[in-house]
Amino acid sequence: MGIGFSELILILVIILVVFGPGRLPEIGKALGGGIREFKDAQRSLLGDSSASARKENADDGTSNG
Repeated sequence: MGIGFSELILILVIILVVFGPGRLPEIGKALGGGIREFKDAQRSLLGDSSASARKENADDGTSNG
């Protein structure tokens, strides 16, 4: 139960009508930057939590591998 191809095309057409073809590159660039920042933040959080988990395991005398 996701978005099908026809629904995706309809959404893209509506966005094109609302914003116009001149603004679409700006919107795409902003959206891409936001996604990139989100992924970077997610990676840093996962990296911090896995590093702290390794440290806790080393303190306990256990190891993962």
